[in-house]
Amino acid sequence: MSGKPHVAVLMGGLSTEREVSLNSGAACAKALRNAGYTVTEVDVGRDVALRLAEVKPDVAFNALHGRFGEDGCVQGVLELMQIPYTHSGVRASAVAMDKPAAKVVFAAAGIPVVDGVVSTAGEAAERHLMKPPYVVKPTNEGSSVGVHIVRPGDNHYPRGLTEYWVATKPVLLERFVPGRELTVAVMGDRALAVTEILPSTEFYDYEAKYAAGGSRHVVPAPLPEAVTEKAKALAVATHKALGCRGVSRTDFRYDDTEGKGGLFVLELNSQPGMTATSLVPEQAAHLGMSFEELVTWMVEDASCDR
Repeated sequence: MSGKPHVAVLMGGLSTEREVSLNSGAACAKALRNAGYTVTEVDVGRDVALRLAEVKPDVAFNALHGRFGEDGCVQGVLELMQIPYTHSGVRASAVAMDKPAAKVVFAAAGIPVVDGVVSTAGEAAERHLMKPPYVVKPTNEGSSVGVHIVRPGDNHYPRGLTEYWVATKPVLLERFVPGRELTVAVMGDRALAVTEILPSTEFYDYEAKYAAGGSRHVVPAPLPEAVTEKAKALAVATHKALGCRGVSRTDFRYDDTEGKGGLFVLELNSQPGMTATSLVPEQAAHLGMSFEELVTWMVEDASCDR
């Protein structure tokens, strides 16, 4: 035996991002086994506490995405069971997943955010609540699930989407920021790199993120040095403002359409995708860190908040 801890990789789950999580979990489990860990893969359901009691892991690698896995729920279970886990704790995870709440925290910390309003899907489908172009997104989903851009000339947020996002479901409307899509991973207390994302679709939606050929990643992003350093500093500030730990990834829009050099934080992903070709592992690889080394660091960094 290697003496390394027994790791339960939490994957799958109950959210709309289940398939993404299964891919992340499988990749992390494979890498951890290659690194010499004993690994048990746990497809998370509502009986997760019973499954963990049976498995008796030393550490939980949280490869869940979306609601119930990324929003503080499973973190609370792990805290109660006193099982150290990767990524952020209960409060940071919950706030990061609640986009309007996270924007309030970012703004209070002096981090530039995009102007926006909170409404319901029903209200947004009835009339313009801000001047187009603007973006409509669910308040508590990841992977660009349900995101829609309302352009000038569009009547309003499409009524058809309220069949998926029921009329009473809260949504966030934000001013559309022209320019470039950037993202920065933070590992511990340092930013890794800046990646520019070039989607093949209209914007960086679910298809662009996960379909073959949906997007191209350029790392390091071809930016002025001052912009690169500012993006990295803002990513660290965003990570700290929410009280995150472990690995996170902050998404930006960079408005260079008129030479303004404006960077705006869109959101922080407290549990970003973790396949070997995902954005965070790509940035780690750019700095000479293998996928196995990255997930090993994450396991060694695992803890409970209480």
